Amino acid sequence: MKPKQYYFFTKPQHRRQQITIAMSSDEDFSLVIPPTTEETLESIKALINNYKKKYEQLIQDQEELVTCRNDQQEMAEQFRQRSVKLNQKIKEDQRSYEEQMENDKAKIKLGQQEESDLMEQILRVEEALEEEKARNHHLKQQNNVFSAVPERKVAFTGLTGKDRQEFDMETNIVYPMEGGTAFITFEEEVVASTILKMQKHEVKVGRGCRITVEARPVHLMLPRLVEINSEVSSQHILISSLPKMEIEPLLNKLEIHFSKTKHGGGEVEKCEMLPDSWTVALTFLRNDIAKGLIETEHHDVNLQEKTHRVRVTPFLNGTITNLVTKMTACPRTLLLTGIPTIMDRETLQDELEIHFQRSCHGGGEVAAFLYNPLGQHTSAVFGGPPKNTDKETE
Repeated sequence: MKPKQYYFFTKPQHRRQQITIAMSSDEDFSLVIPPTTEETLESIKALINNYKKKYEQLIQDQEELVTCRNDQQEMAEQFRQRSVKLNQKIKEDQRSYEEQMENDKAKIKLGQQEESDLMEQILRVEEALEEEKARNHHLKQQNNVFSAVPERKVAFTGLTGKDRQEFDMETNIVYPMEGGTAFITFEEEVVASTILKMQKHEVKVGRGCRITVEARPVHLMLPRLVEINSEVSSQHILISSLPKMEIEPLLNKLEIHFSKTKHGGGEVEKCEMLPDSWTVALTFLRNDIAKGLIETEHHDVNLQEKTHRVRVTPFLNGTITNLVTKMTACPRTLLLTGIPTIMDRETLQDELEIHFQRSCHGGGEVAAFLYNPLGQHTSAVFGGPPKNTDKETE
């Protein structure tokens, strides 16, 4: 039987030794140890020392590795902490950036709103400036108009020191009368007051006929404040410095002169005399004629078979912008009502006037009397009081 071979390793050299075991048929075996390599004690010691050094080097390397690992871990921890801080800082910066962006957006929006408000203010200021320019132009034009009014001798009798210019106005009030009524105006207010207090009056008319009339106060709506806005007309001119002559020939001469283009005129629509100031208002069909004539101002016109120099000035159109009225009772005029138609108008009016003239009936001197019979329509016109008096006239 062929012998089997087994290998064993022994420490510390881990050398392989071969042991041969020979087995017989009856299972007997013998151990054969081959000869080993010669190893001296010195070499073994050197080998041991060498391995100790390697072991110590390994221990040292291990300690260095541990130290390096610890350093790496500490550095990793530091980096981790720095990373956390950086992340927090980034988040804070992001939040701060977002807040700053929101603030900037709000500022931009506020700036845009302020810009819009400023633009609106600029537009309003520009509009106000344009209005002021137009107003200044209008005032300048008005000043030029007032400085170019027709020359006329006047005597100032008013008071100074007032803030606004006031004008005297003559009232001309139309009062519709009902049928069977009469207006009576006394010379004295006290008489009118006495008749009004007695209220009802029995008046004898004709033979054995009496009528009862009632006296009532008369209230008129009078202007208390009138504001007029004047504008220069572009179609009218005012001609002054005219000689005294017949009106019709004067108007014809002026119309013919100012209708000719060689004199700077044009087609005339109307020529009208203003007798209170002895001036003529001339109206053109076109709007561009009056301005040139006004700028020239003085014009030579053939009047009364000779050349006469007239003056052309602007014509003002007035528009009432403010009107304040008040109800005023006439101090001397009363309304008589309940008058029947029992005789002709003139006779009945005379009978009523005679009755209220007698002092025994509480009357006095009658300044005016107007009677309107039943079934008829008429109007009474109330004019302004005479100068330096407080009396009204019809």
